[in-house]
Amino acid sequence: MRTTVGWRADGPATTLRRMSLERRDLRPDDIAVRVDYCGVCHTDLHAVHAHTGESNAALVPGHEFTGVVTEVGSEVTRFTAGDPVAVGNIVDSCGVCAMCRVGQENFCHEFPTLTYGGTDRHDGSTTLGGYSREYVVRDQFAYLLPAGLDPAAAAPLLCAGITVWEPLRALGVGPGTRVAVAGLGGLGHLAVKLAVALGAGTTAISRSADKADDARRLGAHDLIVSTDPAQLADARERFDVVIDTISAPHDLGPYLRLVAMDGTLSHVGHLGPVTVQITELLVGRKKLSSAGSGGRPATAAMLDFCAEHGITADIELLPSARVNEALDRLQRNDVRYRFVLDLSDLS
Repeated sequence: MRTTVGWRADGPATTLRRMSLERRDLRPDDIAVRVDYCGVCHTDLHAVHAHTGESNAALVPGHEFTGVVTEVGSEVTRFTAGDPVAVGNIVDSCGVCAMCRVGQENFCHEFPTLTYGGTDRHDGSTTLGGYSREYVVRDQFAYLLPAGLDPAAAAPLLCAGITVWEPLRALGVGPGTRVAVAGLGGLGHLAVKLAVALGAGTTAISRSADKADDARRLGAHDLIVSTDPAQLADARERFDVVIDTISAPHDLGPYLRLVAMDGTLSHVGHLGPVTVQITELLVGRKKLSSAGSGGRPATAAMLDFCAEHGITADIELLPSARVNEALDRLQRNDVRYRFVLDLSDLS
């Protein structure tokens, strides 16, 4: 086994502690990555709160990170030591089911192996995430980081970015498409940037007007204040695609009413139960969809697109020793728009 250092959660009410961690020895198709930057996702916060600390399974969060290859397995040909790479929230899949065969490993019928809190397909161990100085990953689930992308600001692309990229591409967003993005957080601000770069007329939707300047800076052509009934009424049936990135439970009705005939509301923020009045879909033949993460081809394509268009996340970079501060502020939505941890202080 290999030894590294990272930040481990012991229970929902405790702070993450710096501890020694074990990584597996490299298998023939593995690479070892020195983790330089890791994004802090709402999923990390939920995982820490849900962790009882009663099992033997450690919790080390972090599933969107960039770094440098330090070692490769005997069968690896895609990478060499020194290559800059990015890793997202999926690190393995069965490779043979219908979803894996079409490049949608995120929907693997055998369930994909998650970057942390997952079960390793070979030895049954629990995966430990990127809040650590080293990660060992199967080479097929690492991506060469394109030149020109800042590695710190690119880290959130591997979760927040791909989560909104997949529905935008699947729904054919491009020139002439009218897109609205509900929620200007970690997901939403990247959805705006990507939709604009794809050529869509893009509107941001926020609870208050104080994000109007941010919305314009991100490239949005308009801002709708969701707490203003008059603005919502004026925007009725205006959009071909609405990307709903709001992380808290909420009524989908107001957002479905913004969708034009034969349009789609893609709900990617809150993943819990929802209630929908069928008439909200019936009138206008509207569709309700969702998406999560992305397969390997889409992730690689997204990174190339972002490099071509200069798209990265708006981040606040913190030394990893301030991870508990980042989680606390994230709980209060006190970030615009993504915390990223600098792991160099673990060296």
